[in-house]
Amino acid sequence: MKKIKAFFKNEKLWYPFHVLSHPADGYYEIRHREMGSVPVAILLVFIYSLCFSFNRIYSSFVVNEIDERTVNALTEMIAVFMLYFLFCVGNWSITAVMGGEGRFKDILVVVGYALLPMILTTIPAIFISQGIAANEEAFYTIIITLGTAYGLFIGLIGIMTIHNFTLGKTIITLFLTFVAMFIIIFILIMITDLVSQVYNFFYSIYLELLYRT
Repeated sequence: MKKIKAFFKNEKLWYPFHVLSHPADGYYEIRHREMGSVPVAILLVFIYSLCFSFNRIYSSFVVNEIDERTVNALTEMIAVFMLYFLFCVGNWSITAVMGGEGRFKDILVVVGYALLPMILTTIPAIFISQGIAANEEAFYTIIITLGTAYGLFIGLIGIMTIHNFTLGKTIITLFLTFVAMFIIIFILIMITDLVSQVYNFFYSIYLELLYRT
């Protein structure tokens, strides 16, 4: 219990809100003064995944055409975490080659903290969607768009700050990061297919030997 209380009193737990208002200074201190926290970043990813699913399930039919019965929160949570780690691995692999100063844990923190604006706007947007008419979807859209745009903005500032890149080099790095993500996905698919074929080959041999004996 004391450890839980200490965790919630920890300055690092609330530091993402400082990053929200001072992204450049906040990310600089994360890189050079160890103010970031990977557990807090992963917690924010977890909360965002819940908000993402809740938005798809509980938003009003005025702004949401998805059948909530088709939404699987667990599957979407796994997908969010996979994309999170895939982006971080892709960015780390590219920036390591391009002379980036950021460590892998710094990238985890940057991306996790950048989700906070989306969390803070998705929750009120869900409630607002319940009280708007058919011609008032713009209120919901503006809130979601502002949260997403600011999250992408501070994420860009964070990547640029921890790696000590210029804006142009950061944009190039992000483009190459997405390329690296597709390459990693392709390799994983190839490995999965190869493992499946090897398994099926040995399993067929096993069955044949079993039937012959």
